[in-house]
Amino acid sequence: MASGLFFPHRRKANSSSSSPSRRDELIWRSVFLLLGITAIMGVCTFRLVQLQILEGQLNHERSEQNRVRPIPLSADRGNIVDRKGQLIAANRLSRGVYLWPRQQSPQQWQTTAFRLQQILEIPAEEIIDRLAQTGYDSPLPVRISQQITPEAFVALAEYAPQLPGVEVFAGSTRLYPHRTLAAHVIGYIGEASEADMNANPLYPNGMIVGQMGIERLANELLQGKWGQRLVEVDAKGQEIRLLGMEAATGGETVELTLDLEMQRTAEQALGGRRGAVAAIDVNTGAVLVLASSPSFDPSIFTGRVSEAQWQQLQQGDYPFLNRALQGYPPGSTFKIVTSAAGIESGRFSPHSILSTSAFITLGNHQFWEHSRQGYGAIGFREALAYSSNTFFYQIGLSIGPEEISKWGQRMGIGTTILGLEGEGSGIIPTPDEKEELYGEPWYGGDTVSTSIGQGLVQATPLELAVMVASIANGGYRVQPHLMTQQTNTPETQPEATGLSPETIAAIRSGLVAAVQQGTAQGLNDGSIPLTAGKTGTSEVVGPQPHALFVGFGPVDAPQIAIAVIVENGGFGGVTAIPVAHEVYKAFFGVRSEE
Repeated sequence: MASGLFFPHRRKANSSSSSPSRRDELIWRSVFLLLGITAIMGVCTFRLVQLQILEGQLNHERSEQNRVRPIPLSADRGNIVDRKGQLIAANRLSRGVYLWPRQQSPQQWQTTAFRLQQILEIPAEEIIDRLAQTGYDSPLPVRISQQITPEAFVALAEYAPQLPGVEVFAGSTRLYPHRTLAAHVIGYIGEASEADMNANPLYPNGMIVGQMGIERLANELLQGKWGQRLVEVDAKGQEIRLLGMEAATGGETVELTLDLEMQRTAEQALGGRRGAVAAIDVNTGAVLVLASSPSFDPSIFTGRVSEAQWQQLQQGDYPFLNRALQGYPPGSTFKIVTSAAGIESGRFSPHSILSTSAFITLGNHQFWEHSRQGYGAIGFREALAYSSNTFFYQIGLSIGPEEISKWGQRMGIGTTILGLEGEGSGIIPTPDEKEELYGEPWYGGDTVSTSIGQGLVQATPLELAVMVASIANGGYRVQPHLMTQQTNTPETQPEATGLSPETIAAIRSGLVAAVQQGTAQGLNDGSIPLTAGKTGTSEVVGPQPHALFVGFGPVDAPQIAIAVIVENGGFGGVTAIPVAHEVYKAFFGVRSEE
């Protein structure tokens, strides 16, 4: 009996001793569970607050960017026309290829880039670089091709389902109907560089800007303002509906001072030879012709320029080089400056007579007359007409190089700026400048060479046109310019050179005589009104010297000044005169029709 009572008592004691332990365990489990639930709910609540309140605006924008696409609408660039309204540069329909970076992952774009390489012939690396530069999270499209062929357009349409994020948009590209004509003046266009984009934050991706010539100089007038379409798209990037549109605004028409027919005549007369022609209005400085040969086709820059094409432009005869703005030894055309300096120095009068000979001796050197015989006792008129070297040797040695340099600059050499790319500048060094530039002393032979436009003297064809214009217009240095809106503005007002009427009359007499009976008689065939001018032959390294000519006309009421150079063309009277003759005929033919 006692035993029966004992066991229940012990069982009850064991039960009561273990119960608090289980309760504690359950309590702690409950606490941990509640803490876990609270933590999870806290994290969720915090994330919800972060997404909806702290980052709500940002996420809303991201959502909208995924749902709404801004599609750029390119603006037509303004036309470029000549002084008579003839079209030089316009626009034509094009199709550009754009990529939407967010439509694919970076890994997927690698595959797509290789497919596009086969269709568009654009290296896959170049496509990936464009995407990487813009960023794979960019909501804006990236243009990889401005213009594609009809075959590429068909291929892209066929493979469209396999190329998500690749779209073709209609736009416009540049049209140069005359191909190489006036290419160095017109220039070309291209996609805005990173520096352009940084300088102009409002430029859209793929913005086209002028890279050279008038396309660059007048870019603000020509570029217009791009617009955009806002469209709603689905998850596959397909358009659902149009949400809004901002129309593009085309650029302004830019009218040039160039005469297209005269420009064409000049380039045809050069015939592909290395050389240049510059012609200006003697009273205003408006550039009528600025031809450089050989030329290039700016149309190649409306698409992708291959490395081979670019190298071709930089080699051989350097068709990219604007020879109308490069410095050349001016040869005997520079005797106009020496004449002006000689008379204005006061050491010579317009009626001075000097004895010429086959050569002059200076130290141990003989400096020869170009004809190897003298012309006897002559004045400025005959010296310019027959281009006597020994006459101008004596003038130069008497007045010194500083006087020649001073008057050369006043007449436009080294002081004429047009503003185009690669523009060189003439130079008429003085003894101090030679020492500074070359570290060499000045010799008497340097003065002799300077007086006839050789040695260290350099002048661009445009500067030579300005120089001879100062004789034609009564002693004013005009400021050359290319846009008609610049004519007769304060910035382009002619500046007085200080040449006296007597000096101008003496030089003009010599230039007229050169055409009537001297080295420029090829212009006196009766086909054009009487003009005045000066030939030149500058000695350079090569098989033949450069051939030059400067002149103006008509004599009784000068309107046009012209300068011609044909590299290694031989004698100016033989090679440069025919080029000038053709340009004169085009000019006077236009005038007679009006």
